[in-house]
Amino acid sequence: MLGGEPDVAKIVVGIALAIAITSLLDGSGLSVYSALPLIPLFVLFAWLDRIPMRELGFTYGPVRFYGLALAHPLYVIGALAVAARVSGAIDIAALNASKAAQNIALLSAVTFVMAILTEEGFFRGWLWAALARKGASPLATLLATTVAFVVWHISFVFLSSDFHFASAQIPVFFLNATLLGLIWGLLRFGSGSVLVSSAGHGLWNGLTYVLFGVGSGVGALGVKDAGMFGPEVGLLGACLNASVLVLLSILLRRRLGGYSSALLAAA
Repeated sequence: MLGGEPDVAKIVVGIALAIAITSLLDGSGLSVYSALPLIPLFVLFAWLDRIPMRELGFTYGPVRFYGLALAHPLYVIGALAVAARVSGAIDIAALNASKAAQNIALLSAVTFVMAILTEEGFFRGWLWAALARKGASPLATLLATTVAFVVWHISFVFLSSDFHFASAQIPVFFLNATLLGLIWGLLRFGSGSVLVSSAGHGLWNGLTYVLFGVGSGVGALGVKDAGMFGPEVGLLGACLNASVLVLLSILLRRRLGGYSSALLAAA
């Protein structure tokens, strides 16, 4: 277990450490730092497994996949904003468009850089490559990395004092987390790059958290009905994310082969 090819025990230990350390930080009121331990864990296990950078997803990837990665949050957040506007759920009386745009750009850029070595690097970089080396099918790798990604977020919901979720929104949050994990996993699979999935992850966080807020919070658009319009805790957000998952599954059906039918059925 101390080097060379990945083994099941090492994979389990890596995931368990990530969840345990993050849970400890979330439970200690240090949620702002809870993703940072993924950096040394990613570096350590990638080194122990001797996985080349390209296998880890550290390659540029085709340009068209960056378009898909960025189109996803633009489509979902844009559609939610329009729906909220039509229904009268938006309160933009105090909206500072210039400041909101600056915050979106800053948060998107910071998340993109950080995600490469944290969530994307660990789950869709090292874990993805380790499972693939063990002979896991593309669908099994996609599902396993998504499950690990979702479980890692449990402490964020139940232990963190920085973020608040209404009880009814918690199941929807985990549904959306699953859909997002699958979407970013498909982007990583299709492009071979965690830079692509990190680009989508970055813009998603920037648009979501600035415009709609975190959890049951209220963002710059003043939308209070998060249970309907929240990108991560709203039912409409889940429907829109599911539609993106279906589209990506169709676009990548040749690469996925027979696995695409199973994924479409699940979506």
